[in-house]
Amino acid sequence: MTQAEIKLCSLLLREHFGEIVERVGTLLVRAGAQPLRMLVGDTGLSLEQVKKALCVLLQHNLATFQLPKRGGVEYEARAERVLRILRYPRYIYAAKTLYGDTGELLVEELLLNGKMTMSAAVRKVADRLTETMEDGRTMDYADVSSTFVRLADTHLVQRCPLLPETPQGPPGPAPTLVLDEKEMYTVPRLNLTGRGKRRRSCEEEEEGEPRAKKQKADGEGSEPPPEDDGIYWQVNLERFHQHFRDQAIVSAVANRMDQTSSEIVRTMLRMSEVTTASGAPYTQPLSSNEIFRSLPAGYNISKQVLDQYLTLLADDPLEFVGKSGDSGGGMYTVNLHKALASLATATLESIVEERFGSRCARIFRLLLRKKHLEQKQVEDFAMIPAKEAKEMLYRMLSENFVALQIPKTPDHAPSRTFYLYTVNVPASARMLLHRCYKSVANLMERRQFETKENKRLLEKSQRVEAILASMQATGAEAAQLQEIEEMITAPERQQLESLKRNVNKLDASENQVDETIFVLESFIHSTIRKP
Repeated sequence: MTQAEIKLCSLLLREHFGEIVERVGTLLVRAGAQPLRMLVGDTGLSLEQVKKALCVLLQHNLATFQLPKRGGVEYEARAERVLRILRYPRYIYAAKTLYGDTGELLVEELLLNGKMTMSAAVRKVADRLTETMEDGRTMDYADVSSTFVRLADTHLVQRCPLLPETPQGPPGPAPTLVLDEKEMYTVPRLNLTGRGKRRRSCEEEEEGEPRAKKQKADGEGSEPPPEDDGIYWQVNLERFHQHFRDQAIVSAVANRMDQTSSEIVRTMLRMSEVTTASGAPYTQPLSSNEIFRSLPAGYNISKQVLDQYLTLLADDPLEFVGKSGDSGGGMYTVNLHKALASLATATLESIVEERFGSRCARIFRLLLRKKHLEQKQVEDFAMIPAKEAKEMLYRMLSENFVALQIPKTPDHAPSRTFYLYTVNVPASARMLLHRCYKSVANLMERRQFETKENKRLLEKSQRVEAILASMQATGAEAAQLQEIEEMITAPERQQLESLKRNVNKLDASENQVDETIFVLESFIHSTIRKP
């Protein structure tokens, strides 16, 4: 891993799990697989602290354990999974757009807890939704449960590996977890009856305390274990990534052609979303007749118009859609690898234009199209004066956006040596990905600095808000509430507004950089997997 990635992992672990987990996690990222005793010695923490930190990392799928041949147990960080913490807001927002508030809260709870049983997640979400409802209404467990089933059906959540029911041989130093591929998305049949509960106020808790203590003493409060005890669920990040990739492809088609073309591609991707593996270069072939039957009801286009659109998409130079046969009115696939390559190339082009200007972008696009060009050819094709073209090429070369290939003759004679400029898209994407990680780390550090500088003011603001909330609950007069509000002066209020604005900008920038990271990572992974 690069230093930028290690630094970003460290910042994410510290922000979400605290200093102790950050020290253990960062050491595992840097040093690779380590046994427990080495972790205790290298981190300077106590054995109990290291154990608890490892429990947190394992619970959130940020680390794994393995049994080496020499014996014992070694722990290894999943650095790629740690970097995914940056994308948690996008996962939650995607769940909200697909399945509403219930889906959003279910995914949020699973991400916050790492792993949960279905019954625990349903009860927690029902309680949270009930608290936001007005007029004494409550959320039914059955409604939340049905949303959970829909999340499992679309593979957005999946089962975690479990201990085998019949252990083989004596227990070892670490359990061997197994995962049944057939049962991965099978939801257990649960009899979840009931409704969400609101939190009780302090007075109600004080009144109910003796009764609760009596129940505990008599053993009345002990509940039987839930029906799904031991069956834990987690968020399937790969499936969310597949959804983000499909959205990016649909958006690109809409920008290049029109809304109807993008809806046809969306329908093709939706039809093959569960049957196509996340790393596949193509979707499953679909016939024109199947696509026509699956189009949304709002699109009243004839079969003839659909065939024309499919032919147009298949003939497009970007080759997002390819034709793979003539049966069933024509068989069509979405070329995922080429789509990701086009998205990554477009990202590189826009960055070159922002950094170096439109004329450099013209040279960059020329090199992408012609593959290899000499300096004189670049000047002629781009119609840019020799001095300027040379300067632009050297600037892009120094920033690693452009590469120089020197095919040499056996005698290395300079007069017979060609200097060819080219763009190595995968190498440029890796370089840019590294810079994106550095940018996100810088943004996080800046946000932490801003909040640290205004820590006293933030604490004062929180105290005032807490006092106001308690006074409003007890029915205080407007004059008393105004007096409390005036504890924060006008300059302090202005400073708080400025801080809020700056932090929101930094948060938005983190999300925007992560979108670029996602496109570049998806492209790099597709080039590695490509047969």
